[in-house]
Amino acid sequence: MAQDLDSSAGVSPPNSAATLLTPVVVDLPHHSGLGGALSYRHTGPLPAGTLVQVPLGRREVLGIVWDAPREAADTVEPEACKPVGAVLDLPPLSDHWRALVSFAADYYRRGLGELALSVLPPELRKATPAALARRSARLARAPSPGPVAPSALPPLTPEQSAVLQDLVGLTAVQRPGDEQTASAGRPRRGAAPTPVLLHGVTGSGKTEVYLRLAQEALAQGRQVLVMVPEINLTPQLEARLRERFACHTLVTLHSGLTPAQRVNHWLQAHLGQADLLLGTRLSVMASLPRLGLIVVDEEHDPSYKQQEGARYSARDLAVYRAHLEGLPVILGSATPSLESWRHAQQGRYRLLRMPSRVGDGALPQVDLVDLNLQPRSVVSGAGGSLLSTALVAAVQERIDRGEQSLLLLNRRGYAPVLHCGACGWKSECPHCSAWRVFHKVDRSLRCHHCGAGERVPRACPACGNLDLSAIGRGTERLEEQLLPLLRGRDGGPPRLLRIDADTTRRAGSLQSQLAQVHEGDVEVLVGTQMVAKGHDFRRITLVAAVNPDGALFSSDFRAPERLFALLMQAAGRAGRDAQQAARSRMLVQTAFPTHPLVQALRQHDYEAFAASQLQEREAVGLPPYSHLAVLRVEARSIEAAQAFMAEAGAAAQATLQLLQAQQFLSAGELTLYPAVPAPMARVADLERWQMLLESASRPALQALLRQWSPQLLALREHHRAVVRWALDVDPLSL
Repeated sequence: MAQDLDSSAGVSPPNSAATLLTPVVVDLPHHSGLGGALSYRHTGPLPAGTLVQVPLGRREVLGIVWDAPREAADTVEPEACKPVGAVLDLPPLSDHWRALVSFAADYYRRGLGELALSVLPPELRKATPAALARRSARLARAPSPGPVAPSALPPLTPEQSAVLQDLVGLTAVQRPGDEQTASAGRPRRGAAPTPVLLHGVTGSGKTEVYLRLAQEALAQGRQVLVMVPEINLTPQLEARLRERFACHTLVTLHSGLTPAQRVNHWLQAHLGQADLLLGTRLSVMASLPRLGLIVVDEEHDPSYKQQEGARYSARDLAVYRAHLEGLPVILGSATPSLESWRHAQQGRYRLLRMPSRVGDGALPQVDLVDLNLQPRSVVSGAGGSLLSTALVAAVQERIDRGEQSLLLLNRRGYAPVLHCGACGWKSECPHCSAWRVFHKVDRSLRCHHCGAGERVPRACPACGNLDLSAIGRGTERLEEQLLPLLRGRDGGPPRLLRIDADTTRRAGSLQSQLAQVHEGDVEVLVGTQMVAKGHDFRRITLVAAVNPDGALFSSDFRAPERLFALLMQAAGRAGRDAQQAARSRMLVQTAFPTHPLVQALRQHDYEAFAASQLQEREAVGLPPYSHLAVLRVEARSIEAAQAFMAEAGAAAQATLQLLQAQQFLSAGELTLYPAVPAPMARVADLERWQMLLESASRPALQALLRQWSPQLLALREHHRAVVRWALDVDPLSL
């Protein structure tokens, strides 16, 4: 996604006595049709990047000075422009930061001000200069940075030493400051090192490599950004960072912070007071004036892709930011995304491998339970448990040895559907194209898409039949079925814990539940994907994938990649203690034991799986061999969605023909597919349609999107029944 950017104009500030027009970006609605900066008048020059408060309609809003001020032209009446209000006493946001935001807004087709203001803490919008000054004064500097005592560092494995030897001096790359280059009108860049893809199996010690590189960057007075895909992965890594770098200031940025915490942490990073920033996808846009290293852990994880508003990929923006600022970026994963893997094959990324676990620990043996050979009562029917004899015996064996087991079922609730056998009624959501899930613990039916819920009916709403049955299985039902089949080590019921989105709703509940697992207070852990990756469970020696087959034949072309990554990551939770690794095991219950994905999993062979998937995608022209964008529309009726899509499609086709006539695009370089209902066609009473654009050329796709998106804004004014539309560039799901 690298490209040259023309962001701030390097114009020398005029005489401060002159009447100046100051370009300021503010948060304008995406569908307003207004883009770029608005002009305000000010009596003196304000550096680009300055945070100001300006009038917008009847409100006073936060804005960012985006370019150098200019003298009012003869055709402009200065008094027609509103004056800049308060100027916040903070260092300006750097040229590099504004270049990153400019690129993201352009590439993902969002308003510049909308994106720029959305990545700032909401509390900053309310801050008065006086309150901000008081808050900044309270942010005390942590103890002066000091070196880490060599004796306190854990010994390195040969693989870790080899990787670090390859990366010696990586963080010492000299980059220029943020001063403007007047002739070019854009920030100067350093010679950015090639991005590094660190492919290390689970338990290979990738985190220790991150820490050693961070130590090198911190020793040079640089800041370090460490990114993780999900909030539930931050506490464990945060504790390790704080222990290692006790003499440095660490802050976090994620959705679990209070508004006050978020603005405080952002300010510490922006003021250069924080040395390390640990955060989720939003942190890629944090202001870090001394940034020297970016680490993207679990780089394959789809959580790095924003699914609302500006649908940006934080992983991709991390790579672009490193390129822009001349910094090293490390992408780490046991199961790299196919896009990153292909970049490494092409030489665009530098591939480093760590194929062994720390302490020569073995990866868990993967055994299959062929569901075709199981009794019918195990596999199907209302009373089916989906718990084979082999699985139950393996879990009991671990309990008896004082070890832990993890059972993975990526579906929460008791059962996906409540069903009437008399008339065929099912618990359909009245607002969505989905079933309401049966939750037995509170006797409710809840839609996991729109949130609509109600009490379970006493009888079938259609025919009055009192015998309603649950179809399918969720984690709640799995927990219930496990309890009578197992005995705890003390002879009583097993100490079983379920972790999913339902049991972790309260603040702090996830951390307390994970602590129970780490402390050995749990014998069997049942959970969804939220416990299958990133956690360092030292007592788990058995992982069981209870029912993973649903994704093997999904219509979503990325489903096999996500499933393989999930199962490999889940397997990696077993045997992380080297002393127990030899007896660690993964059980996969499947009706398709010969499937290539399952066979690659048995061998822990990511490279074979990736090669197979890339071959399939190349044959049909899917990413990473093509580039996609999707127009998504939500309307109050199917007719309204179809009418909007018809005009949008015609506008896209006309734009495509114009670009071809102007020889910007060649015939066949870009394909526009007809609009179709989304896979989830209705959510919260809104009809959802989508239109796919595909091209082997990223510049060709971007050329069309730049000319097409203003036309979509104009269309919106004539289709009031369309609630919202959005362009999703590089979508993760279709």
